[in-house]
Amino acid sequence: MASDENQYQYDRMFQTEPLERLSNTAEKLWLASLAQGKEGQVYLNGLLRYFHDFIDAFVISSSYFQAVERKKILEIPPAQTIQDYTKLLLLNVQLAQRALKASISTIGQYYLPRYGEITDAWINTVFSRDGKDIQSLLSEHEALMEKVVYEYPKAIRNIRSEYGFHFDQEGYRKAGETERFMLYQVLPSRTDVSVRKNGKPVVIIPPFVLGTNILAFLPGDNKSFVHAFANRGIPTYIRIAKNIWTTPAFQVMTGEDDVRDTAYFSEIVKKEHGKPVTLCGYCQGGFTSLCGILSGELDNLVDLLITCVSPMDGTRSPGLATFLNNLPPRFNDLAYGTKTLPNGNRVGDGKLMGWVYKLRAIDDEFPLISFYRDMVMLSADGKAKHGFNKTALAINYWLSYERTDLPLEVTKMSFRSYNIPITTEGVLPVRLFGRKLDLHRLPQKGVKWLICYGERDDLVEKETALAPRDFIDVEVSEFPKGHLAIATSWSNPKSEFALDKRFGEKNYRGPVLFQLESDPSYKGG
Repeated sequence: MASDENQYQYDRMFQTEPLERLSNTAEKLWLASLAQGKEGQVYLNGLLRYFHDFIDAFVISSSYFQAVERKKILEIPPAQTIQDYTKLLLLNVQLAQRALKASISTIGQYYLPRYGEITDAWINTVFSRDGKDIQSLLSEHEALMEKVVYEYPKAIRNIRSEYGFHFDQEGYRKAGETERFMLYQVLPSRTDVSVRKNGKPVVIIPPFVLGTNILAFLPGDNKSFVHAFANRGIPTYIRIAKNIWTTPAFQVMTGEDDVRDTAYFSEIVKKEHGKPVTLCGYCQGGFTSLCGILSGELDNLVDLLITCVSPMDGTRSPGLATFLNNLPPRFNDLAYGTKTLPNGNRVGDGKLMGWVYKLRAIDDEFPLISFYRDMVMLSADGKAKHGFNKTALAINYWLSYERTDLPLEVTKMSFRSYNIPITTEGVLPVRLFGRKLDLHRLPQKGVKWLICYGERDDLVEKETALAPRDFIDVEVSEFPKGHLAIATSWSNPKSEFALDKRFGEKNYRGPVLFQLESDPSYKGG
């Protein structure tokens, strides 16, 4: 039987219509070459696109570096300058080595499993065997590359209509305004839920650098941090920063201004609902919320604090703190990340700060690695998938378009927290209104605190978020995944770790449930 099959293949390859077979093979090879050439062009365009933001941030950083060093190099002894530049060069070499190693590994992980498929396609083409030929294979690769480089970025831009806040649409009510911020009430998106007028209200403080829209990730898909509160009938408010590029008062905002505006909004909300406010801060918003409460300016206005993935003592960060410690002290200076606006005001460059985080995690964030990661995500067995995952689109929109600059004085607060630890007495390395910010003030004033953190958060690690537990009793909730999961995956009320549930072996409370069970008027359900 096997002999007959071999004979059949032999006759097919060498005795039957050899000129037609050769012609077909030549045509397939020619079309495959065209597809490969087009794929190569698209591949180069893709590389340029993925490297654009990285290189742009590098150019910005270089310009700041040169401007600062033109002054410092005249003030610092030449021997020290040589030593500092040598250490900086070695650090750059180490980063380049890590990026190169990780890139080679990622490329290998992408291509090695496909070598067998490529070899089979060549054999099928040359010997006219049944199965996928090289033309079909390379045409699929070309389609995948166009999907990654052209279609995917377009889909990312188009997700904006579903992503984030749209205050010009129904579902929001403007409740207050200052020179720097606006306060909006977030209304339930569920038609069967109404706001409990006498419920305990929450004011949500978004991060500065990460932007506000991440907290209303995909409301239409039940993935929205703010709507997780509002859809349980909780009076839910969010503080929205005005555009920093067109608002001079926000550009020069101090930590004290931040607290005053929060106090003003809290007064409005407390008067509306007749109960003290819960402050809920996400990422950097949690740190500034804590500072505001510790300053004493929010006494009798705020009696509950929720912080989610918030950096409380950056010196404990295994990643960023280690990166900063390896940097010569001369270069650990905010001046290297400060932008001067046309009106002369100076602000922290948000794009550059995001770039520093990418450098710290360059093994995962180098552009070439991101490029191939998207190729893997959009392919299955070498075939381009149909459609795109909305969650991936929204996250990439956030990564691409949501970076913003931030007030310099607020940047200094975070900078100090990543360079100076909380004292052994529990005092933060920041002062407001000339006062010490002592963690022990919270229990003294009866303010309850829930700290939520991500189990695999590589931006604000567990050690950074949980630092206050060394000084005072704080309730803690550990969520799976990383920095954004609480605002994305777990904001879905049907998820395993929904914000209004108890979960895990330690029976953790989600922030929405913590808020509900802290409200005497809540009847359960």
